[in-house]
Amino acid sequence: MKLVKHLLDGKGRHIVSVVPDTTVLEAIKLMADKGIGSLVVMDDDELLGIVTERDYARKVIIKGRSSKTTRVAEIMTTGIYTTSSAESVNDCMSLMTEKRIRHLPVMEDNRIIGLISIGDLVQAIISDQKEEIEQLENYISGM
Repeated sequence: MKLVKHLLDGKGRHIVSVVPDTTVLEAIKLMADKGIGSLVVMDDDELLGIVTERDYARKVIIKGRSSKTTRVAEIMTTGIYTTSSAESVNDCMSLMTEKRIRHLPVMEDNRIIGLISIGDLVQAIISDQKEEIEQLENYISGM
């Protein structure tokens, strides 16, 4: 069973963040430039929330707000769920499915060390299943 630590070892621990006063337009441009769907919102080393493309669509576009003047602090998701690097991929998948979230900050000693997405978890689970199938096929064929 894979742990979050294994995911971070493979994908890296780089975190893309913004401060609460960042405009939504700047945040969306940063997400587009980095090819990502979310940013963590930080105040120095303190995790304040997450802003996602979904937040943008639901809290700016649909409500007719301006991306140029709206601040990330106004639309970010707060009270976020987190995990640790010792947590299993399956437990994270259960949490994310139950809470209907797509991004999960990874915390150690009250600081963020990485961010995993539902896509990262799906990829890890599929990889584990492929390995298990290969092992079973090898066992059955007597290799």
